[in-house]
Amino acid sequence: MKQTAFRKIVVKRLFRMKGSLLLAALSMLGFTVCELLAPWPLKLIFDQVLLHKPLAADYPPLQTLLAGDPTLAVAVLSSAILAIALVRGVFSYTQIFLTSRIGYRITYSLRRKLFTHLQRLSLSFHNRARSGELMTKITSDTAALRDVFAESTLMFAAHALTVAGMFGVMFWVNWRLSLLALAIFPVIVASLAVLFRKVKRAARQQRKREGWIASQMQERLSAISLIQAFGRERHEQERFVEDASRTLEDSIRTARLEAAATRTVEILSSVGVWAVVLFGSLAVLEGALNPGEVLVFITYVTNMYRPLRNLAKLLTKFSKASVSAERIDEILATDPDISDRPSAIADGEIRGEITFEHVRFRYDQGGWVLDDVSFRIAPGQRVALVGGSGSGKSTVTSLILRLYDPGAGRVTLDGEDLRDYQREFLRHQIAVVLQGGVLFGASIRENIAYGRPDAGDATIIAAAQAANAHDFIMALEEGYDTVIGERGSTLSGGQRQRIAIARALIRNAPILILDEPMTGLDSDSEAQVAEALENLMRGKTCLIITHDLQAAAGADYVLRLQDGRIIRQPKLGLASLAGAG
Repeated sequence: MKQTAFRKIVVKRLFRMKGSLLLAALSMLGFTVCELLAPWPLKLIFDQVLLHKPLAADYPPLQTLLAGDPTLAVAVLSSAILAIALVRGVFSYTQIFLTSRIGYRITYSLRRKLFTHLQRLSLSFHNRARSGELMTKITSDTAALRDVFAESTLMFAAHALTVAGMFGVMFWVNWRLSLLALAIFPVIVASLAVLFRKVKRAARQQRKREGWIASQMQERLSAISLIQAFGRERHEQERFVEDASRTLEDSIRTARLEAAATRTVEILSSVGVWAVVLFGSLAVLEGALNPGEVLVFITYVTNMYRPLRNLAKLLTKFSKASVSAERIDEILATDPDISDRPSAIADGEIRGEITFEHVRFRYDQGGWVLDDVSFRIAPGQRVALVGGSGSGKSTVTSLILRLYDPGAGRVTLDGEDLRDYQREFLRHQIAVVLQGGVLFGASIRENIAYGRPDAGDATIIAAAQAANAHDFIMALEEGYDTVIGERGSTLSGGQRQRIAIARALIRNAPILILDEPMTGLDSDSEAQVAEALENLMRGKTCLIITHDLQAAAGADYVLRLQDGRIIRQPKLGLASLAGAG
Protein backbone atom coordinates (compact mmCIF):
# COMPACT_ATOMS: atom_id res chain seq x y z
CA MET A 1 0.00 0.00 0.00
CA LYS A 2 1.33 3.44 -0.90
CA GLN A 3 2.39 5.40 2.15
CA THR A 4 0.54 8.72 2.11
CA ALA A 5 1.81 11.97 3.61
CA PHE A 6 -0.59 11.49 6.50
CA ARG A 7 0.78 8.02 7.26
CA LYS A 8 4.35 9.29 7.05
CA ILE A 9 3.67 11.95 9.69
CA VAL A 10 1.96 9.48 12.01
CA VAL A 11 4.63 6.80 11.59
CA LYS A 12 7.42 9.34 12.10
CA ARG A 13 5.83 10.66 15.31
CA LEU A 14 5.16 7.14 16.61
CA PHE A 15 8.76 6.17 15.92
CA ARG A 16 9.98 9.17 17.91
CA MET A 17 7.74 8.10 20.79
CA LYS A 18 8.54 4.39 20.54
CA GLY A 19 9.54 4.28 24.23
CA SER A 20 6.18 5.64 25.37
CA LEU A 21 4.40 3.40 22.87
CA LEU A 22 6.23 0.32 24.19
CA LEU A 23 5.42 1.23 27.80
CA ALA A 24 1.77 1.78 26.85
CA ALA A 25 1.71 -1.62 25.14
CA LEU A 26 3.22 -3.27 28.23
CA SER A 27 0.63 -1.54 30.42
CA MET A 28 -2.07 -2.81 28.10
CA LEU A 29 -0.65 -6.32 28.41
CA GLY A 30 -0.58 -6.02 32.21
CA PHE A 31 -4.17 -4.78 32.20
CA THR A 32 -5.19 -7.77 30.08
CA VAL A 33 -3.47 -10.22 32.44
CA CYS A 34 -5.31 -8.64 35.37
CA GLU A 35 -8.58 -9.01 33.49
CA LEU A 36 -7.85 -12.69 32.97
CA LEU A 37 -6.91 -13.22 36.63
CA ALA A 38 -9.88 -11.32 38.06
CA PRO A 39 -12.43 -14.21 38.34
CA TRP A 40 -9.99 -16.86 39.61
CA PRO A 41 -9.93 -15.89 43.32
CA LEU A 42 -13.72 -16.14 43.29
CA LYS A 43 -13.51 -19.61 41.68
CA LEU A 44 -11.09 -20.76 44.39
CA ILE A 45 -13.40 -19.46 47.12
CA PHE A 46 -16.41 -21.30 45.67
CA ASP A 47 -14.81 -24.57 44.61
CA GLN A 48 -11.93 -25.11 47.03
CA VAL A 49 -13.05 -23.25 50.20
CA LEU A 50 -16.85 -23.51 50.20
CA LEU A 51 -17.34 -26.78 48.27
CA HIS A 52 -14.02 -28.41 49.33
CA LYS A 53 -13.14 -29.50 45.79
CA PRO A 54 -9.55 -30.67 45.30
CA LEU A 55 -7.15 -28.19 43.68
CA ALA A 56 -6.15 -29.38 40.22
CA ALA A 57 -2.94 -27.33 39.97
CA ASP A 58 0.24 -28.29 41.83
CA TYR A 59 1.09 -25.01 43.57
CA PRO A 60 2.33 -25.55 47.17
CA PRO A 61 1.73 -22.02 48.61
CA LEU A 62 -1.86 -22.04 47.38
CA GLN A 63 -2.41 -25.62 48.55
CA THR A 64 -1.10 -24.70 52.01
CA LEU A 65 -3.47 -21.71 52.19
CA LEU A 66 -6.50 -23.77 51.14
CA ALA A 67 -5.64 -26.60 53.52
CA GLY A 68 -5.53 -24.24 56.53
CA ASP A 69 -8.13 -22.04 58.23
CA PRO A 70 -11.09 -21.42 55.78
CA THR A 71 -11.64 -17.94 57.22
CA LEU A 72 -8.04 -16.97 56.51
CA ALA A 73 -8.27 -18.44 53.01
CA VAL A 74 -11.42 -16.43 52.24
CA ALA A 75 -9.80 -13.28 53.62
CA VAL A 76 -6.64 -13.75 51.54
CA LEU A 77 -8.48 -14.69 48.34
CA SER A 78 -10.97 -11.83 48.66
CA SER A 79 -8.03 -9.49 49.28
CA ALA A 80 -6.50 -10.83 46.06
CA ILE A 81 -9.58 -9.59 44.22
CA LEU A 82 -8.91 -6.09 45.57
CA ALA A 83 -5.18 -6.33 44.82
CA ILE A 84 -5.84 -7.38 41.21
CA ALA A 85 -8.25 -4.44 40.82
CA LEU A 86 -5.65 -2.00 42.18
CA VAL A 87 -2.89 -3.30 39.90
CA ARG A 88 -5.30 -3.25 36.97
CA GLY A 89 -6.09 0.39 37.83
CA VAL A 90 -2.38 1.32 37.78
CA PHE A 91 -1.93 -0.34 34.39
CA SER A 92 -5.08 1.34 33.09
CA TYR A 93 -3.95 4.79 34.31
CA THR A 94 -0.50 4.38 32.73
CA GLN A 95 -1.97 3.22 29.45
CA ILE A 96 -4.53 6.02 29.25
CA PHE A 97 -1.98 8.71 30.18
CA LEU A 98 0.60 7.52 27.66
CA THR A 99 -1.85 6.99 24.81
CA SER A 100 -3.42 10.39 25.46
CA ARG A 101 0.01 12.02 25.34
CA ILE A 102 0.81 10.20 22.11
CA GLY A 103 -2.55 11.25 20.64
CA TYR A 104 -2.07 14.92 21.53
CA ARG A 105 1.45 14.97 20.12
CA ILE A 106 0.32 13.36 16.87
CA THR A 107 -2.45 15.95 16.65
CA TYR A 108 0.08 18.72 17.25
CA SER A 109 2.32 17.33 14.50
CA LEU A 110 -0.59 17.07 12.08
CA ARG A 111 -1.81 20.60 12.77
CA ARG A 112 1.69 22.02 12.47
CA LYS A 113 2.29 20.15 9.21
CA LEU A 114 -1.10 21.14 7.83
CA PHE A 115 -0.64 24.82 8.65
CA THR A 116 2.90 24.85 7.28
CA HIS A 117 1.78 23.09 4.11
CA LEU A 118 -1.11 25.52 3.64
CA GLN A 119 1.35 28.41 3.89
CA ARG A 120 3.39 26.84 1.10
CA LEU A 121 0.48 26.18 -1.23
CA SER A 122 0.09 28.62 -4.08
CA LEU A 123 -2.34 31.49 -4.12
CA SER A 124 -4.35 29.71 -6.82
CA PHE A 125 -5.17 26.95 -4.33
CA HIS A 126 -6.34 29.42 -1.67
CA ASN A 127 -8.44 31.28 -4.22
CA ARG A 128 -10.30 28.03 -4.97
CA ALA A 129 -10.50 26.71 -1.41
CA ARG A 130 -12.98 27.78 1.27
CA SER A 131 -11.18 29.04 4.36
CA GLY A 132 -13.89 27.67 6.68
CA GLU A 133 -13.43 24.21 5.18
CA LEU A 134 -9.67 24.43 5.75
CA MET A 135 -10.25 25.50 9.35
CA THR A 136 -12.51 22.49 9.88
CA LYS A 137 -9.76 20.19 8.62
CA ILE A 138 -7.16 21.77 10.90
CA THR A 139 -9.39 21.70 14.00
CA SER A 140 -12.26 19.20 13.83
CA ASP A 141 -10.60 16.56 11.65
CA THR A 142 -7.38 16.53 13.66
CA ALA A 143 -9.47 16.40 16.87
CA ALA A 144 -11.27 13.30 15.56
CA LEU A 145 -7.90 11.66 14.95
CA ARG A 146 -6.68 12.72 18.38
CA ASP A 147 -9.63 10.91 19.98
CA VAL A 148 -8.74 7.75 18.12
CA PHE A 149 -5.04 7.88 18.92
CA ALA A 150 -5.57 8.99 22.52
CA GLU A 151 -8.43 6.71 23.49
CA SER A 152 -9.41 4.15 20.92
CA THR A 153 -6.40 2.54 19.21
CA LEU A 154 -4.82 0.80 22.20
CA MET A 155 -8.27 0.32 23.72
CA PHE A 156 -9.23 -1.61 20.60
CA ALA A 157 -5.99 -3.61 20.88
CA ALA A 158 -6.63 -4.21 24.58
CA HIS A 159 -10.14 -5.46 23.85
CA ALA A 160 -8.84 -7.77 21.13
CA LEU A 161 -6.07 -9.09 23.38
CA THR A 162 -8.49 -9.57 26.28
CA VAL A 163 -10.96 -11.48 24.09
CA ALA A 164 -8.17 -13.68 22.71
CA GLY A 165 -6.79 -14.34 26.18
CA MET A 166 -10.21 -15.23 27.59
CA PHE A 167 -10.88 -17.60 24.72
CA GLY A 168 -7.53 -19.25 25.35
CA VAL A 169 -8.31 -19.83 29.03
CA MET A 170 -11.88 -20.93 28.25
CA PHE A 171 -10.67 -23.51 25.72
CA TRP A 172 -8.20 -24.76 28.31
CA VAL A 173 -10.99 -25.16 30.88
CA ASN A 174 -13.70 -26.59 28.58
CA TRP A 175 -13.56 -26.43 24.79
CA ARG A 176 -17.25 -27.33 24.29
CA LEU A 177 -18.55 -24.32 26.22
CA SER A 178 -15.96 -22.17 24.44
CA LEU A 179 -17.35 -23.18 21.05
CA LEU A 180 -20.82 -22.18 22.22
CA ALA A 181 -19.56 -18.70 23.12
CA LEU A 182 -17.63 -18.49 19.85
CA ALA A 183 -20.59 -19.47 17.65
CA ILE A 184 -22.13 -15.98 17.62
CA PHE A 185 -18.88 -14.19 16.76
CA PRO A 186 -19.30 -14.29 12.95
CA VAL A 187 -22.71 -12.61 13.27
CA ILE A 188 -21.28 -9.90 15.54
CA VAL A 189 -18.31 -9.25 13.24
CA ALA A 190 -20.60 -9.06 10.18
CA SER A 191 -22.91 -6.55 11.87
CA LEU A 192 -19.95 -4.38 12.96
CA ALA A 193 -18.51 -4.45 9.41
CA VAL A 194 -21.83 -3.20 8.03
CA LEU A 195 -21.88 -0.49 10.71
CA PHE A 196 -18.37 0.69 9.77
CA ARG A 197 -19.24 1.13 6.10
CA LYS A 198 -22.51 2.94 6.78
CA VAL A 199 -21.06 5.25 9.43
CA LYS A 200 -18.10 6.09 7.20
CA ARG A 201 -20.44 7.21 4.41
CA ALA A 202 -22.52 9.25 6.84
CA ALA A 203 -19.39 10.74 8.45
CA ARG A 204 -18.00 11.81 5.07
CA GLN A 205 -21.23 13.65 4.27
CA GLN A 206 -21.33 15.14 7.76
CA ARG A 207 -17.75 16.46 7.56
CA LYS A 208 -18.45 17.95 4.17
CA ARG A 209 -21.51 19.79 5.47
CA GLU A 210 -19.64 20.96 8.57
CA GLY A 211 -16.91 22.43 6.38
CA TRP A 212 -19.53 24.21 4.28
CA ILE A 213 -21.23 25.63 7.39
CA ALA A 214 -17.88 26.82 8.78
CA SER A 215 -17.14 28.60 5.49
CA GLN A 216 -20.55 30.23 5.44
CA MET A 217 -20.26 31.35 9.07
CA GLN A 218 -16.83 32.86 8.51
CA GLU A 219 -17.96 34.68 5.40
CA ARG A 220 -21.14 36.01 7.03
CA LEU A 221 -19.43 37.11 10.25
CA SER A 222 -16.72 38.94 8.30
CA ALA A 223 -19.48 40.78 6.41
CA ILE A 224 -21.73 41.44 9.42
CA SER A 225 -21.74 45.20 8.82
CA LEU A 226 -23.08 44.66 5.29
CA ILE A 227 -25.70 42.18 6.52
CA GLN A 228 -26.96 44.59 9.16
CA ALA A 229 -26.85 47.55 6.77
CA PHE A 230 -29.15 45.70 4.36
CA GLY A 231 -31.34 44.32 7.14
CA ARG A 232 -30.71 40.72 6.08
CA GLU A 233 -30.24 39.19 9.55
CA ARG A 234 -33.41 37.09 9.34
CA HIS A 235 -32.50 35.83 5.87
CA GLU A 236 -29.03 34.76 7.01
CA GLN A 237 -30.49 33.11 10.10
CA GLU A 238 -32.87 31.06 7.95
CA ARG A 239 -30.01 30.01 5.66
CA PHE A 240 -27.91 28.94 8.63
CA VAL A 241 -30.77 26.97 10.18
CA GLU A 242 -31.38 25.19 6.87
CA ASP A 243 -27.71 24.20 6.49
CA ALA A 244 -27.32 23.25 10.16
CA SER A 245 -30.45 21.08 10.08
CA ARG A 246 -28.89 18.92 7.37
CA THR A 247 -25.82 18.38 9.55
CA LEU A 248 -28.11 17.55 12.46
CA GLU A 249 -29.83 14.90 10.33
CA ASP A 250 -26.45 13.35 9.46
CA SER A 251 -25.45 13.30 13.15
CA ILE A 252 -28.73 11.69 14.17
CA ARG A 253 -28.37 9.09 11.41
CA THR A 254 -24.87 8.21 12.68
CA ALA A 255 -26.15 7.96 16.27
CA ARG A 256 -29.02 5.73 15.13
CA LEU A 257 -26.62 3.39 13.32
CA GLU A 258 -24.38 3.20 16.38
CA ALA A 259 -27.35 2.51 18.68
CA ALA A 260 -28.69 -0.19 16.37
CA ALA A 261 -25.32 -1.94 16.24
CA THR A 262 -24.88 -1.70 20.02
CA ARG A 263 -28.31 -3.22 20.64
CA THR A 264 -27.59 -6.00 18.13
CA VAL A 265 -24.34 -6.87 19.88
CA GLU A 266 -26.08 -6.81 23.27
CA ILE A 267 -28.80 -9.20 22.10
CA LEU A 268 -26.29 -11.58 20.57
CA SER A 269 -24.14 -11.33 23.71
CA SER A 270 -27.15 -12.26 25.83
CA VAL A 271 -27.67 -15.31 23.63
CA GLY A 272 -24.06 -16.33 24.26
CA VAL A 273 -24.38 -15.85 28.04
CA TRP A 274 -27.66 -17.82 28.03
CA ALA A 275 -26.00 -20.72 26.22
CA VAL A 276 -23.06 -20.81 28.64
CA VAL A 277 -25.31 -20.62 31.72
CA LEU A 278 -27.65 -23.34 30.42
CA PHE A 279 -25.12 -25.86 29.20
CA GLY A 280 -22.60 -25.04 31.93
CA SER A 281 -25.18 -25.65 34.66
CA LEU A 282 -26.18 -28.93 33.01
CA ALA A 283 -22.50 -29.92 32.98
CA VAL A 284 -22.27 -29.18 36.73
CA LEU A 285 -25.34 -31.33 37.40
CA GLU A 286 -23.71 -34.14 35.45
CA GLY A 287 -20.48 -33.69 37.42
CA ALA A 288 -18.46 -32.72 34.34
CA LEU A 289 -17.67 -29.20 35.65
CA ASN A 290 -17.24 -27.49 39.00
CA PRO A 291 -19.52 -24.54 39.87
CA GLY A 292 -16.49 -22.27 40.13
CA GLU A 293 -15.47 -23.16 36.57
CA VAL A 294 -18.91 -22.21 35.30
CA LEU A 295 -18.61 -19.00 37.30
CA VAL A 296 -15.29 -18.28 35.56
CA PHE A 297 -16.93 -19.00 32.20
CA ILE A 298 -19.85 -16.67 32.91
CA THR A 299 -17.48 -13.94 34.09
CA TYR A 300 -15.30 -14.34 31.01
CA VAL A 301 -18.22 -14.41 28.60
CA THR A 302 -19.77 -11.33 30.20
CA ASN A 303 -16.45 -9.47 30.17
CA MET A 304 -15.66 -10.71 26.68
CA TYR A 305 -18.89 -9.43 25.19
CA ARG A 306 -18.52 -6.06 26.94
CA PRO A 307 -15.58 -5.09 24.67
CA LEU A 308 -17.63 -6.24 21.69
CA ARG A 309 -20.41 -3.86 22.72
CA ASN A 310 -17.83 -1.10 23.02
CA LEU A 311 -16.53 -1.95 19.56
CA ALA A 312 -19.71 -0.48 18.08
CA LYS A 313 -18.78 2.90 19.57
CA LEU A 314 -15.11 2.46 18.70
CA LEU A 315 -15.93 1.65 15.09
CA THR A 316 -17.98 4.84 14.89
CA LYS A 317 -14.91 6.78 16.00
CA PHE A 318 -12.68 4.82 13.63
CA SER A 319 -14.98 5.49 10.69
CA LYS A 320 -15.06 9.23 11.44
CA ALA A 321 -11.29 9.25 11.92
CA SER A 322 -10.86 7.43 8.61
CA VAL A 323 -12.82 10.14 6.83
CA SER A 324 -10.81 12.83 8.66
CA ALA A 325 -7.55 11.17 7.63
CA GLU A 326 -8.69 11.15 3.99
CA ARG A 327 -9.61 14.84 4.17
CA ILE A 328 -6.28 15.77 5.75
CA ASP A 329 -4.40 13.71 3.20
CA GLU A 330 -6.15 15.60 0.40
CA ILE A 331 -4.43 18.76 1.63
CA LEU A 332 -1.04 17.17 2.30
CA ALA A 333 -1.07 15.50 -1.12
CA THR A 334 -1.61 18.84 -2.88
CA ASP A 335 1.62 20.15 -4.36
CA PRO A 336 2.25 23.90 -4.62
CA ASP A 337 2.10 25.31 -8.15
CA ILE A 338 5.08 27.52 -7.34
CA SER A 339 8.28 25.89 -6.09
CA ASP A 340 11.95 26.75 -5.82
CA ARG A 341 14.54 25.38 -8.18
CA PRO A 342 17.39 23.43 -6.54
CA SER A 343 19.91 26.13 -7.52
CA ALA A 344 17.65 29.09 -6.65
CA ILE A 345 19.36 32.37 -5.71
CA ALA A 346 19.05 32.89 -1.96
CA ASP A 347 21.32 35.87 -1.25
CA GLY A 348 23.01 38.86 -2.82
CA GLU A 349 22.34 42.56 -3.24
CA ILE A 350 19.25 43.57 -5.22
CA ARG A 351 19.25 46.80 -7.25
CA GLY A 352 15.54 46.67 -8.08
CA GLU A 353 15.34 46.56 -11.89
CA ILE A 354 12.04 44.89 -12.91
CA THR A 355 11.35 43.80 -16.49
CA PHE A 356 8.32 42.14 -18.09
CA GLU A 357 9.23 40.43 -21.38
CA HIS A 358 6.24 39.48 -23.56
CA VAL A 359 4.35 38.16 -20.55
CA ARG A 360 1.08 36.29 -20.95
CA PHE A 361 -0.99 34.98 -18.07
CA ARG A 362 -4.41 33.53 -17.37
CA TYR A 363 -6.13 31.99 -14.36
CA ASP A 364 -6.91 28.29 -14.80
CA GLN A 365 -8.47 27.89 -18.25
CA GLY A 366 -9.94 31.38 -18.57
CA GLY A 367 -9.03 34.05 -21.07
CA TRP A 368 -5.70 35.87 -21.07
CA VAL A 369 -5.57 38.42 -18.23
CA LEU A 370 -2.21 39.70 -19.50
CA ASP A 371 -1.44 39.41 -23.19
CA ASP A 372 2.08 40.16 -24.46
CA VAL A 373 2.91 42.69 -21.74
CA SER A 374 6.40 44.22 -21.85
CA PHE A 375 7.87 47.07 -19.80
CA ARG A 376 10.91 47.94 -17.69
CA ILE A 377 11.22 49.69 -14.33
CA ALA A 378 14.75 50.95 -13.67
CA PRO A 379 16.26 50.83 -10.17
CA GLY A 380 14.91 53.67 -8.04
CA GLN A 381 12.22 54.56 -10.58
CA ARG A 382 8.58 55.27 -9.71
CA VAL A 383 6.00 53.86 -12.10
CA ALA A 384 2.23 54.26 -11.86
CA LEU A 385 0.04 51.44 -13.16
CA VAL A 386 -3.49 52.54 -14.05
CA GLY A 387 -6.45 50.84 -15.68
CA GLY A 388 -10.04 49.82 -15.14
CA SER A 389 -11.27 46.96 -12.99
CA GLY A 390 -10.22 43.61 -14.44
CA SER A 391 -7.53 45.11 -16.65
CA GLY A 392 -4.78 43.04 -15.01
CA LYS A 393 -3.19 45.48 -12.55
CA SER A 394 -3.33 43.13 -9.55
CA THR A 395 -2.02 40.29 -11.71
CA VAL A 396 1.12 42.34 -12.45
CA THR A 397 1.67 42.66 -8.69
CA SER A 398 1.12 38.94 -8.14
CA LEU A 399 3.65 38.06 -10.83
CA ILE A 400 6.29 40.37 -9.33
CA LEU A 401 5.75 38.73 -5.93
CA ARG A 402 5.82 35.37 -7.71
CA LEU A 403 2.48 34.35 -6.31
CA TYR A 404 1.98 33.02 -9.84
CA ASP A 405 4.31 32.21 -12.73
CA PRO A 406 3.60 33.62 -16.20
CA GLY A 407 2.07 31.32 -18.78
CA ALA A 408 4.44 32.69 -21.42
CA GLY A 409 7.33 35.16 -21.45
CA ARG A 410 9.21 35.97 -18.27
CA VAL A 411 9.53 38.47 -15.43
CA THR A 412 13.07 39.38 -14.39
CA LEU A 413 14.68 41.09 -11.42
CA ASP A 414 18.10 42.59 -12.08
CA GLY A 415 18.21 40.55 -15.29
CA GLU A 416 17.50 37.20 -13.60
CA ASP A 417 14.26 35.28 -14.17
CA LEU A 418 12.15 35.40 -11.00
CA ARG A 419 11.93 31.61 -11.17
CA ASP A 420 15.68 31.53 -10.50
CA TYR A 421 15.21 33.21 -7.11
CA GLN A 422 14.25 31.50 -3.88
CA ARG A 423 10.72 32.66 -3.08
CA GLU A 424 11.45 33.65 0.51
CA PHE A 425 14.52 35.65 -0.52
CA LEU A 426 12.63 37.32 -3.38
CA ARG A 427 9.71 38.40 -1.22
CA HIS A 428 12.05 39.80 1.44
CA GLN A 429 13.22 42.27 -1.23
CA ILE A 430 9.68 43.61 -1.70
CA ALA A 431 7.55 45.69 0.65
CA VAL A 432 3.82 45.91 -0.01
CA VAL A 433 1.15 48.39 1.10
CA LEU A 434 -2.26 46.96 0.26
CA GLN A 435 -5.54 48.77 -0.19
CA GLY A 436 -7.28 49.30 3.14
CA GLY A 437 -4.19 48.52 5.24
CA VAL A 438 -4.72 44.84 6.13
CA LEU A 439 -3.73 44.30 9.78
CA PHE A 440 -3.84 41.48 12.31
CA GLY A 441 -5.79 41.32 15.56
CA ALA A 442 -2.63 41.88 17.63
CA SER A 443 -0.80 44.80 19.24
CA ILE A 444 0.27 47.76 17.12
CA ARG A 445 3.87 46.92 17.97
CA GLU A 446 3.44 43.40 16.55
CA ASN A 447 1.72 44.70 13.42
CA ILE A 448 4.53 47.11 12.62
CA ALA A 449 7.25 44.57 13.44
CA TYR A 450 5.55 42.05 11.14
CA GLY A 451 7.67 43.52 8.35
CA ARG A 452 10.82 42.83 10.38
CA PRO A 453 10.33 40.50 13.36
CA ASP A 454 13.75 41.23 14.90
CA ALA A 455 13.19 45.01 15.03
CA GLY A 456 13.71 46.71 18.39
CA ASP A 457 11.48 49.35 19.96
CA ALA A 458 13.59 52.24 18.64
CA THR A 459 13.29 50.96 15.06
CA ILE A 460 9.54 50.42 15.43
CA ILE A 461 9.00 53.93 16.79
CA ALA A 462 11.19 55.46 14.06
CA ALA A 463 9.10 53.68 11.38
CA ALA A 464 5.87 54.87 13.01
CA GLN A 465 7.16 58.46 13.13
CA ALA A 466 8.14 58.36 9.45
CA ALA A 467 4.66 57.01 8.67
CA ASN A 468 2.96 59.85 10.65
CA ALA A 469 1.51 57.21 13.00
CA HIS A 470 3.44 57.83 16.24
CA ASP A 471 1.23 60.64 17.57
CA PHE A 472 -2.10 58.81 17.26
CA ILE A 473 -0.54 55.61 18.61
CA MET A 474 0.70 57.39 21.74
CA ALA A 475 -2.76 58.90 22.20
CA LEU A 476 -4.18 55.39 22.64
CA GLU A 477 -4.50 54.10 26.20
CA GLU A 478 -1.91 51.32 25.79
CA GLY A 479 0.22 53.04 23.15
CA TYR A 480 2.17 50.57 21.03
CA ASP A 481 0.83 47.72 23.16
CA THR A 482 -2.76 48.49 22.17
CA VAL A 483 -4.38 45.36 20.74
CA ILE A 484 -6.45 46.27 17.70
CA GLY A 485 -9.50 44.42 16.43
CA GLU A 486 -9.40 41.76 13.75
CA ARG A 487 -8.16 43.24 10.44
CA GLY A 488 -7.64 46.52 12.32
CA SER A 489 -11.38 47.12 12.69
CA THR A 490 -10.95 49.36 15.77
CA LEU A 491 -8.89 51.92 13.81
CA SER A 492 -9.90 54.40 11.13
CA GLY A 493 -8.92 53.84 7.52
CA GLY A 494 -6.17 56.45 7.66
CA GLN A 495 -4.76 54.98 10.87
CA ARG A 496 -4.72 51.48 9.43
CA GLN A 497 -2.97 52.70 6.30
CA ARG A 498 -0.28 54.57 8.24
CA ILE A 499 0.46 51.46 10.34
CA ALA A 500 0.68 49.47 7.09
CA ILE A 501 3.14 52.05 5.76
CA ALA A 502 5.19 51.80 8.97
CA ARG A 503 5.22 48.02 8.48
CA ALA A 504 6.59 48.49 4.96
CA LEU A 505 9.08 51.15 6.12
CA ILE A 506 10.59 48.91 8.76
CA ARG A 507 11.22 46.23 6.14
CA ASN A 508 13.53 48.61 4.24
CA ALA A 509 13.22 46.57 1.04
CA PRO A 510 14.62 47.89 -2.28
CA ILE A 511 11.30 47.34 -4.09
CA LEU A 512 7.95 48.79 -3.08
CA ILE A 513 4.46 47.96 -4.35
CA LEU A 514 1.57 50.28 -3.44
CA ASP A 515 -1.91 48.97 -4.23
CA GLU A 516 -4.44 51.83 -4.17
CA PRO A 517 -2.87 53.31 -1.01
CA MET A 518 -5.18 56.35 -0.88
CA THR A 519 -8.53 54.65 -1.53
CA GLY A 520 -11.28 55.45 0.97
CA LEU A 521 -9.36 58.13 2.90
CA ASP A 522 -10.71 61.53 3.85
CA SER A 523 -8.80 64.72 3.00
CA ASP A 524 -7.04 64.97 6.39
CA SER A 525 -5.92 61.34 6.26
CA GLU A 526 -4.84 61.70 2.63
CA ALA A 527 -2.39 64.46 3.49
CA GLN A 528 -0.82 62.47 6.31
CA VAL A 529 -0.69 59.24 4.29
CA ALA A 530 0.76 61.06 1.25
CA GLU A 531 3.59 62.44 3.39
CA ALA A 532 4.20 58.98 4.87
CA LEU A 533 4.27 57.44 1.39
CA GLU A 534 6.82 59.98 0.23
CA ASN A 535 9.09 58.93 3.10
CA LEU A 536 8.49 55.30 2.22
CA MET A 537 9.20 55.59 -1.53
CA ARG A 538 12.41 57.59 -1.24
CA GLY A 539 15.28 55.72 -2.96
CA LYS A 540 13.22 52.63 -3.84
CA THR A 541 11.93 51.03 -7.03
CA CYS A 542 8.20 51.74 -6.78
CA LEU A 543 5.17 50.37 -8.57
CA ILE A 544 2.06 52.38 -7.71
CA ILE A 545 -1.33 50.86 -8.59
CA THR A 546 -3.74 53.76 -8.40
CA HIS A 547 -6.67 55.69 -9.79
CA ASP A 548 -5.59 58.82 -7.92
CA LEU A 549 -4.21 61.48 -10.27
CA GLN A 550 -2.09 63.13 -7.58
CA ALA A 551 -0.41 59.84 -6.69
CA ALA A 552 0.22 59.06 -10.36
CA ALA A 553 1.53 62.56 -11.01
CA GLY A 554 4.55 61.88 -8.82
CA ALA A 555 5.58 58.90 -10.95
CA ASP A 556 8.39 58.93 -13.49
CA TYR A 557 6.03 57.43 -16.03
CA VAL A 558 2.62 55.77 -16.26
CA LEU A 559 1.59 52.37 -17.60
CA ARG A 560 -2.02 51.98 -18.67
CA LEU A 561 -3.52 48.51 -18.85
CA GLN A 562 -6.65 47.75 -20.84
CA ASP A 563 -7.92 44.25 -21.59
CA GLY A 564 -4.59 42.80 -20.52
CA ARG A 565 -2.45 44.98 -22.78
CA ILE A 566 -0.40 48.11 -22.23
CA ILE A 567 -1.98 50.56 -24.62
CA ARG A 568 -0.30 53.82 -23.59
CA GLN A 569 2.70 55.11 -21.67
CA PRO A 570 1.87 58.80 -21.23
CA LYS A 571 4.37 61.40 -20.03
CA LEU A 572 3.88 63.19 -16.78
CA GLY A 573 1.17 65.80 -16.42
CA LEU A 574 -2.36 65.79 -15.07
CA ALA A 575 -3.91 66.39 -18.47
CA SER A 576 -2.35 63.30 -20.01
CA LEU A 577 -3.08 61.27 -16.88
CA ALA A 578 -6.76 62.16 -17.09
CA GLY A 579 -6.82 60.59 -20.52
CA ALA A 580 -4.97 57.52 -19.25
CA GLY A 581 -7.12 56.85 -16.20
